[in-house]
Amino acid sequence: MTHSKRAAWVVIAAGVVAALQVGKLPPALPALQAELGVSWVQSGFLLSMVQFAGMALGLVLGLLADRWGLRLCMLVGLGVLSLASGLGGWAHSPEELMWLRGLEGLGFLLTSLPAPALIRQLVPPQQLNSMLGFWGAYMPTGTALALLVGPMWIPAWGWPSWWWLFSAATALMALGLWWLVPSDARRRNQPQTSQVAAHPEAKPAAKSQATWGQRIQDTLRAPGPWLVSLTFALYSGQWLAVVGFLPSIYAQAGVGGAALGALTALAAGVNIVGNVASGRCLQKGMPPGLLLTAGFAAMALGAALAFGAWTQDWPAWRYAGVLMFSMCGGLVPGTLFSLAVRLSPHEGTVSTTVGWMQQWSSVGQFAGPPLVAWLAASVGDWQWTWLITGACCLGGMALARAMTGVLSARPRGTTASLQTHSKEAS
Repeated sequence: MTHSKRAAWVVIAAGVVAALQVGKLPPALPALQAELGVSWVQSGFLLSMVQFAGMALGLVLGLLADRWGLRLCMLVGLGVLSLASGLGGWAHSPEELMWLRGLEGLGFLLTSLPAPALIRQLVPPQQLNSMLGFWGAYMPTGTALALLVGPMWIPAWGWPSWWWLFSAATALMALGLWWLVPSDARRRNQPQTSQVAAHPEAKPAAKSQATWGQRIQDTLRAPGPWLVSLTFALYSGQWLAVVGFLPSIYAQAGVGGAALGALTALAAGVNIVGNVASGRCLQKGMPPGLLLTAGFAAMALGAALAFGAWTQDWPAWRYAGVLMFSMCGGLVPGTLFSLAVRLSPHEGTVSTTVGWMQQWSSVGQFAGPPLVAWLAASVGDWQWTWLITGACCLGGMALARAMTGVLSARPRGTTASLQTHSKEAS
């Protein structure tokens, strides 16, 4: 393994550690409800509050990542995450915890937003789709680890120590990233075979020197960034709502301890399969629109099985529906991260395109859990959750069709070049 590829894996590991900060909350909700009096709607906002910074600042922080440097931006993000998580262990009210979750959201965004562009600079072009597929799995990986360990850790040592554990883990990850990932200056001195300009779809380098205002205009005037961003919002909001409330749903059903951790961790972890598969399928030349449509269709069917009243007497079918929802849904983020790189207007807007996508992903994750929690609280059960997820899936399939049209309008030379590299990678 080359040093650059090893560094790319460290970047992915940093994303997983950042995702742990998001995933640490669901297994702690029963304890927080008992000790701090957190309501169901407050639980929904605690799940989504970590996305507040991304919802408000994603595009701006994409520009800031370019100004600071991608590696430095990730280091700052990990530092903010460590600090906020450490302080969260001393929170005494839902309001304090919400404010600190918002600060964690800022750190999460600073960590995750620069990562796709940094991976793009570290790996050869023929490995990019595959590595971005692995990157797309950072969120379910971190969430699954937290869901697996949390139900055993929290009853034994309490939820504050759970927060302090992740504070320490994030600080250690920051040291690893600083030590193992080369600085921007060192990367610029490396051979160009692993740099952005070597990618078959790289746009003219001169564009990367555009002003901040010009980059924002270029990003927001192009259809591609809007399509990938809105699609990500429709995916991420429903995924976090379903997976985030699973520990509480199963705890209400009398499942606890190791069984609760295993069931919920598996439900989040199988999402990795779809993410990795999306990278493989893209390398083989499968149309991204087809992958997105298949992913959303499976999510709609899975949610109907998992929450519909017609399966209430068949718990095995319900859990199978959850697994289908999460695993096949993983095709969506892995494909979108690849499309974000391909559909950015030019090289200088890769970070802003990813930032815009992250911003809308945060909008979805901010709105999804409270909406699902409100509906469940209104009807007294989770049986109508599938209506919300189904509407999101229909919207996602429509946007996937629109993206197919944008890709088909691209110059033939670009598409042919990408196909050539895909064949070399396979």
